[in-house]
Amino acid sequence: MNRCDPGTDSIVWMREGVYSIFVMLFFDAYTLEGKPFRGFTTSKGSIFFMTQKQKTHHIAVAAMLCAVAFVLQFIEFSIPLIPSFVKLDLSDLPALLGTFSLGPVYGVVIQLVKNLLHLPFGSSAGVGELSNFLLGSVFVLVAGLVYRRHKSRKSALWGSLLGAVLMALVSLPSNYFVVYPAYEVLYGLPMTGIVGMYEAIMGSIAHVPTGNALLNCLVVFNVPFTLCKGLLNVGICLLIYKPLSPLLHK
Repeated sequence: MNRCDPGTDSIVWMREGVYSIFVMLFFDAYTLEGKPFRGFTTSKGSIFFMTQKQKTHHIAVAAMLCAVAFVLQFIEFSIPLIPSFVKLDLSDLPALLGTFSLGPVYGVVIQLVKNLLHLPFGSSAGVGELSNFLLGSVFVLVAGLVYRRHKSRKSALWGSLLGAVLMALVSLPSNYFVVYPAYEVLYGLPMTGIVGMYEAIMGSIAHVPTGNALLNCLVVFNVPFTLCKGLLNVGICLLIYKPLSPLLHK
């Protein structure tokens, strides 16, 4: 019976993940120049190769998903028990579809393009778009890397759930150190005013043992909100991925 050392297996998996990303990036640059692509072989013996027709299809699907994600950013909803300036949208859904059908790098690219397109229409001076890109990229990159290791519905589920959890956790330092301080500087909105919007909904939340009013708000409101947003995207993705598969794959 073959036995695998966990430490060695982790190193091999990380090496293969970095190698796979390098292959995708190199492949994109190489084929865009019109040169033939003959493929690469991993330690497991699999060969990465793609025809020009497949390459064109990938670009077309990625462009379509970018457009859908951009439109979905304008369809947003207020959530009860959350301040009105915190909105729910499903713009991460196309990027999640892209990371499963095209690869994690494409998922991150979709997140980048949708936010760049949204910049002229946003009212946050780019802060909201930056936060959306960072959190969304964590979500789809983690989901895509887990899925690439073992392509199955189970790995897609666990990968996207892990991505949603990590996105929620990263939202805490992201909002605390970047987003809300930027809003305070750009709009002259005192931090007490921001905290007051949260406290007006649920009263004093000083009982949360963080010792910091803003941190209390983020722990009580934003982290669970971000997690629920990710889980909603995961659920919808798993429901619609198979029906959309003929369009996403070719």
